[in-house]
Amino acid sequence: MKWLWWFPPAQWIAEYRAAWLVGDMVAGVTLAAYAIPVSLAYAGLAGLPPQVGIYGYMLGGLGYALLGSSRQLAVGPTSAISLMIAGTVGAMAEGDVQRYAQIASLAAFTVAALSLFAWLLRLSVLVKLISDSILVGFKAGAGLTIAMTQLPSLFGVKGGGHNFFERAFLLAGQLGQTQYVVLLVGAIAILLIAVGERLLPGKPVALGVVVLAIIAATVLGLPALGVPITGEIPAGLPTLAGPALRIRDVEGIIPLAAGCLLLAYIEGVSAARTFAAKHGYPLDPRQELLGVGAANLAAALGHGYPVAGGLSQSAVNDKAGARTSLALVFASITLALCLLFLTGLLENLPKAVLAAVVLTAIYGLLDFPALIRMWRVSRLDFLAAAIAFLGVLLLGILQGILLAALASVVLLLLRASRPNVAFLGRIPGTDKYSDMARHPENEPLSGIIVFRPEASLIYVNADSVLEAVLGRLRKPVSPAIRLVVCDLSAAPYLDLAGSRMLRELHAELAGRDIALRIVGAHGLARDLLRADGVEEKVGGLDRGVTLEGVLRAA
Repeated sequence: MKWLWWFPPAQWIAEYRAAWLVGDMVAGVTLAAYAIPVSLAYAGLAGLPPQVGIYGYMLGGLGYALLGSSRQLAVGPTSAISLMIAGTVGAMAEGDVQRYAQIASLAAFTVAALSLFAWLLRLSVLVKLISDSILVGFKAGAGLTIAMTQLPSLFGVKGGGHNFFERAFLLAGQLGQTQYVVLLVGAIAILLIAVGERLLPGKPVALGVVVLAIIAATVLGLPALGVPITGEIPAGLPTLAGPALRIRDVEGIIPLAAGCLLLAYIEGVSAARTFAAKHGYPLDPRQELLGVGAANLAAALGHGYPVAGGLSQSAVNDKAGARTSLALVFASITLALCLLFLTGLLENLPKAVLAAVVLTAIYGLLDFPALIRMWRVSRLDFLAAAIAFLGVLLLGILQGILLAALASVVLLLLRASRPNVAFLGRIPGTDKYSDMARHPENEPLSGIIVFRPEASLIYVNADSVLEAVLGRLRKPVSPAIRLVVCDLSAAPYLDLAGSRMLRELHAELAGRDIALRIVGAHGLARDLLRADGVEEKVGGLDRGVTLEGVLRAA
């Protein structure tokens, strides 16, 4: 039935094997063990009660399991989205704690609505406007920003500030107030997590460190020594309810939700593609919009905030043996049992340990070798990454991702506006032609200019191409130019501005008694040029006419 195409479990359930059940169950329990410390830490980063982070993993995973097309992607709160919530919702709530939580939950509802809207309009293609270079810079900026928000908890100081540089300045001024017991606890936690993850890859090392920290805090009486702790976490499952606020009641909720959706979709699809390729099954990028929407709707119904799929938690899920998204169901069941019976054990968890969990979790965001490689290979890509990097550091996560998206579009237009225009010469001893600028040994064509725009001929670059050709005509040559040939074989698309440019070029050449010919035009380009009356001006657009044929006739 047709509706089954939009319900991925119907596809993998049909081929499910009994041998997979143990793997999915073990992966679910392992993922829950990973999720507990991470979700507590990210909820604190978002400025929300710790249990809200667990709600996001528990309910978001169930929602994604229903409509997501990846079989290994794990969904829950992420560091970047948590920081975006913290940096944006505070001003909207105006100091009201209850309203803060309601706005965070409304953001998740809005992400779900925007996901459905994007799915209906097939907008998954627009995410491709965010280049990999932009993403590298954005992640590095987000990683440093998140780290700077956690360092005050690590040093036991107040912190503060609105962007990376302001936070760094305030932290530097507060270092004299460092609580060394808190710093020692956090440093030991970082060391144990780092060493543990190296020696036991794929295991819930952070959970083990959290358990040790709780035991140490209880036995040594760390709270009495001034070490901040998590405190009481309410037991029980979340009550399900719709949004307490309307979208129109919260100014700025749409940009916030759009930024969260952009982050969630890009990160989720990137991770999901990795595991789909590894396990050899198809991934539907458009279906992922429904998966993200269902995950956020479920999280919002439980008073959670926006969630997303991530590479680190998905890697844990995959290494533990997950074969299908049933692993997310087992993870949710495990988290539900923890909320019912084990929350009392988390009360003495030092906040410095949660800061250590976040700091070690974001290490993978800081891909400085990739930035250095961009500088060496492509300065334009490095510029794109630098814009995203500095945008996040100066403006914050939400404004940074929106600036990165804008930068992607602008750089795309800049690249398209100045395409390479190759002026061709004959390759010695052949009837083939290539760019004279790249191959000076080519034989020049006497009295003839052949140019090849190496991009689609459209409104953003048509004038640039025309200027390049006219500039070539201004150079004195002997004998005088009698023919100009436009080779459109490297221009897959042409619009009315491109056609207008060719008509202007024909008029300019006709005034100088120079003929214009066009070869290599693709089918759609020929259709447009004929409809615009260019064909009769250039002596036909027969697809069988070749550059060599035109030159022989000349």
